[in-house]
Amino acid sequence: MACNGVTGHCPRSYVVLVDESSCQSARGSGSSAWALAHESVFLRFAVEGAFTELNGTTYIEHLAHRYGVQPEGALNAFISRHDGQLYLDERVCLNTLAEQYGAPLEVSFLPLITKQIVQMHTYAEAARLAAGYQGSFVYAYATKANFAEEVVRTALQSGAHYETSSAADIIIAHQLWRQGVLRANQYMFCNGSKDLGYRKAILALREAGHEQLIPIVDDLDELAYLSSHCQVPMQFGVRVRFDIGDVDPDHPGGERFGLTHSEIDSAVAMLVGTPHSIVMYHAMVGSQIEDAHVWKIQLSSAVDRYAALAHRIPTLRMFNFGGGMPTDSYQLDFQFDCQAFLQTLMSALVDACAQYGTPHPELVGEFGRYTVGSHTVYLMEVGAVKPGRGGAPDWYLLNGSLMVSLPDMLIVEGQQFIVLPLNEWHLPARPVRLAGRYTCDTDDFYPRPGQPPLLLPNGGEGTILAFFGVGAYQQMLSGRGGAHHCLTPEMRRITIEADGDELVVRETPPQHLSDIMSLLGYNNATLELGIRRGEQNAERSIVRSFRMPVKRSARMWKRARPV
Repeated sequence: MACNGVTGHCPRSYVVLVDESSCQSARGSGSSAWALAHESVFLRFAVEGAFTELNGTTYIEHLAHRYGVQPEGALNAFISRHDGQLYLDERVCLNTLAEQYGAPLEVSFLPLITKQIVQMHTYAEAARLAAGYQGSFVYAYATKANFAEEVVRTALQSGAHYETSSAADIIIAHQLWRQGVLRANQYMFCNGSKDLGYRKAILALREAGHEQLIPIVDDLDELAYLSSHCQVPMQFGVRVRFDIGDVDPDHPGGERFGLTHSEIDSAVAMLVGTPHSIVMYHAMVGSQIEDAHVWKIQLSSAVDRYAALAHRIPTLRMFNFGGGMPTDSYQLDFQFDCQAFLQTLMSALVDACAQYGTPHPELVGEFGRYTVGSHTVYLMEVGAVKPGRGGAPDWYLLNGSLMVSLPDMLIVEGQQFIVLPLNEWHLPARPVRLAGRYTCDTDDFYPRPGQPPLLLPNGGEGTILAFFGVGAYQQMLSGRGGAHHCLTPEMRRITIEADGDELVVRETPPQHLSDIMSLLGYNNATLELGIRRGEQNAERSIVRSFRMPVKRSARMWKRARPV
């Protein structure tokens, strides 16, 4: 179930309602179609035509049948269960944190970011040796996935290079470079369309002395401006603009980025006689591409064109396959062999470079979701249960908002999240729908239309659910510290970092209504908020750090003196 795992076949499943008296069923492949039912209706769980009744089937039995996992031990590469307790990366007991801080709660475990980066380097090195590849591997973190300071800092300190997408991104990087967090030997790849502010920020950092800054040209006007205004030699990349038929159909917006082949030739001509050079060929085709064969086909023409271009331009030395690396953050039955994909790509580059007599390039990948998707978990509590109608599943109403906390469920078609209860795995499984209580919005529910129903224990009110795979994009899309839909407050945040042989835990209190009202221009002094001013100010000011020894069981952690 890990990124490089092919751990056996996990069958696709769906839920059906069967009217036993007429033997008719209503279902759709991968959909949640519910039939109107008589009293004789019972629920069955179907797997490739083999039916297993859910009547009396426990949640543990459901997970074992559906995903092949056991109630104790690893559920995937970063989720496990021991002694009835749910763990993040074997070290953070989510049950204990829920007992200590309550729910809703955001838990971020930064060592998982380091683990992801190290693991991908391991895959790349194994692939390089198997393919006889002589070029190096460059791992870049796509910071738009999560701009939080602790996240970017952890990625850079773990050996990632920096990929930017905006002027603000460059300004952050400039500050990190001056602080020494972004080191002189770490690349910075500047993607996206570059307005005047973005261009000036690039020039400022390059002329300040950061030599490994590489703007990826998205328009010839960008190249003309940067090459004519930069007073020192600058390295450039060119991003190929794919035909609409070659772009991932799930992300057709990618067709607007980059240069056509004729424009790339123009870019080469523009730099003749200047101190600047083209060093990178960028060929991103999509996001979260789980079919390695399709990905290889889409990249094959780019590999050949890189080798041909490198034969003409000796300075060209980097092949960037962009983003798109899938992650196991969203599905327990995820399967993708990252090492095999990298080996296939490296072998293709070996063959193409041999044909044109060019050296093997530095192979660059930009990793956003893969880097940070798994490091954060949201805990939400079922505050009420409301019966469904017409045979549809009941509603589990959560003390929070799904559309605020998980905006990708609305933006990305078919987006899934791993949802697991902290307790009650011994209870019978039942289909449910989740909805946010903090909004009055008909779109605030999960799973989405067309997705299979969610099966959870029949625990009801008080059940705490863990939402995994929320570390990438969710908070950046929803925003941090602002006013959200229906004034939904941001939940309490627990951030855990590694410091040698200790883990440092930082607690940030939940957002207060008074702060939200102030952002919207209201005078909170005139409001009756149901809390004394002294208590409100004290709670808002709490940001505590505690140090605790690293232990396998985070349940054994105890608070130490603040540091």
